[in-house]
Amino acid sequence: MLNEVKVMICGKEYKLRTSESPNYVYSLARVLESKIDEIVNAGSGSSPYTASIMVALSLLDDLNKSNQRLENIRTQTKEYVDEAGKTRIERDSAVKEIEALKAKIVQLENMVKLKQLKDSI
Repeated sequence: MLNEVKVMICGKEYKLRTSESPNYVYSLARVLESKIDEIVNAGSGSSPYTASIMVALSLLDDLNKSNQRLENIRTQTKEYVDEAGKTRIERDSAVKEIEALKAKIVQLENMVKLKQLKDSI
Protein backbone atom coordinates (compact mmCIF):
# COMPACT_ATOMS: atom_id res chain seq x y z
CA MET A 1 0.00 0.00 0.00
CA LEU A 2 1.36 3.39 -0.94
CA ASN A 3 1.33 6.24 1.54
CA GLU A 4 0.99 9.83 0.41
CA VAL A 5 3.42 11.92 2.40
CA LYS A 6 3.91 15.69 2.27
CA VAL A 7 7.33 17.00 3.22
CA MET A 8 8.79 20.50 3.30
CA ILE A 9 12.32 20.92 2.00
CA CYS A 10 13.84 24.39 1.75
CA GLY A 11 10.42 25.97 2.08
CA LYS A 12 8.86 23.99 -0.74
CA GLU A 13 6.24 21.29 -0.24
CA TYR A 14 6.68 17.94 -1.98
CA LYS A 15 4.02 15.24 -2.16
CA LEU A 16 5.47 11.75 -2.26
CA ARG A 17 3.85 8.37 -2.78
CA THR A 18 5.83 5.69 -1.07
CA SER A 19 5.53 2.32 0.62
CA GLU A 20 7.74 3.62 3.43
CA SER A 21 6.27 4.88 6.69
CA PRO A 22 5.57 8.62 6.90
CA ASN A 23 7.91 8.98 9.89
CA TYR A 24 10.75 7.46 7.91
CA VAL A 25 10.14 9.82 4.98
CA TYR A 26 9.94 12.83 7.34
CA SER A 27 13.27 11.86 8.89
CA LEU A 28 14.85 11.60 5.44
CA ALA A 29 13.48 15.03 4.52
CA ARG A 30 14.89 16.53 7.73
CA VAL A 31 18.33 15.06 7.08
CA LEU A 32 18.27 16.26 3.46
CA GLU A 33 17.23 19.78 4.43
CA SER A 34 19.91 19.84 7.12
CA LYS A 35 22.60 18.87 4.60
CA ILE A 36 21.38 21.48 2.12
CA ASP A 37 21.29 24.16 4.87
CA GLU A 38 24.87 23.30 5.88
CA ILE A 39 26.11 24.08 2.38
CA VAL A 40 23.93 27.18 1.91
CA ASN A 41 24.95 28.58 5.31
CA ALA A 42 28.64 27.76 4.87
CA GLY A 43 29.15 31.14 3.24
CA SER A 44 29.92 29.68 -0.17
CA GLY A 45 27.13 31.69 -1.76
CA SER A 46 25.48 28.48 -2.98
CA SER A 47 21.81 28.54 -3.81
CA PRO A 48 19.55 25.80 -2.42
CA TYR A 49 19.52 24.32 -5.93
CA THR A 50 23.32 24.19 -6.13
CA ALA A 51 23.50 22.87 -2.58
CA SER A 52 20.96 20.17 -3.51
CA ILE A 53 23.16 19.07 -6.41
CA MET A 54 26.20 18.97 -4.14
CA VAL A 55 24.29 16.95 -1.52
CA ALA A 56 23.04 14.57 -4.23
CA LEU A 57 26.60 14.03 -5.52
CA SER A 58 27.87 13.44 -1.99
CA LEU A 59 25.09 10.94 -1.27
CA LEU A 60 25.71 9.13 -4.56
CA ASP A 61 29.39 8.92 -3.66
CA ASP A 62 28.47 7.46 -0.26
CA LEU A 63 26.08 5.01 -1.93
CA ASN A 64 28.68 3.87 -4.47
CA LYS A 65 31.31 3.39 -1.78
CA SER A 66 28.83 1.50 0.42
CA ASN A 67 27.85 -0.73 -2.50
CA GLN A 68 31.52 -1.44 -3.19
CA ARG A 69 32.11 -2.33 0.47
CA LEU A 70 29.02 -4.54 0.38
CA GLU A 71 30.28 -6.30 -2.75
CA ASN A 72 33.67 -6.82 -1.08
CA ILE A 73 31.92 -8.33 1.96
CA ARG A 74 29.86 -10.62 -0.30
CA THR A 75 33.00 -11.75 -2.12
CA GLN A 76 34.82 -12.36 1.15
CA THR A 77 31.83 -14.23 2.57
CA LYS A 78 31.68 -16.43 -0.54
CA GLU A 79 35.38 -17.20 -0.14
CA TYR A 80 34.80 -18.12 3.52
CA VAL A 81 31.86 -20.37 2.61
CA ASP A 82 33.90 -22.06 -0.14
CA GLU A 83 36.81 -22.57 2.25
CA ALA A 84 34.47 -23.97 4.91
CA GLY A 85 33.07 -26.42 2.33
CA LYS A 86 36.56 -27.58 1.38
CA THR A 87 37.47 -27.96 5.06
CA ARG A 88 34.31 -29.99 5.71
CA ILE A 89 35.20 -32.34 2.84
CA GLU A 90 38.73 -32.73 4.21
CA ARG A 91 37.34 -33.40 7.70
CA ASP A 92 34.91 -36.02 6.40
CA SER A 93 37.75 -37.71 4.53
CA ALA A 94 39.92 -37.68 7.66
CA VAL A 95 37.09 -39.16 9.76
CA LYS A 96 36.67 -42.00 7.23
CA GLU A 97 40.40 -42.62 7.25
CA ILE A 98 40.43 -42.70 11.07
CA GLU A 99 37.56 -45.20 11.09
CA ALA A 100 39.39 -47.39 8.56
CA LEU A 101 42.58 -47.22 10.61
CA LYS A 102 40.71 -48.13 13.81
CA ALA A 103 39.21 -51.15 12.05
CA LYS A 104 42.69 -52.11 10.82
CA ILE A 105 44.04 -51.81 14.39
CA VAL A 106 41.29 -54.11 15.70
CA GLN A 107 42.04 -56.57 12.89
CA LEU A 108 45.79 -56.51 13.66
CA GLU A 109 45.15 -56.91 17.41
CA ASN A 110 42.98 -59.95 16.68
CA MET A 111 45.69 -61.38 14.45
CA VAL A 112 48.27 -60.88 17.23
CA LYS A 113 45.97 -62.58 19.78
CA LEU A 114 45.37 -65.45 17.36
CA LYS A 115 49.13 -65.86 16.78
CA GLN A 116 49.77 -65.78 20.55
CA LEU A 117 47.05 -68.36 21.03
CA LYS A 118 48.59 -70.62 18.33
CA ASP A 119 52.06 -70.18 19.83
CA SER A 120 50.78 -71.12 23.27
CA ILE A 121 49.18 -74.37 22.02
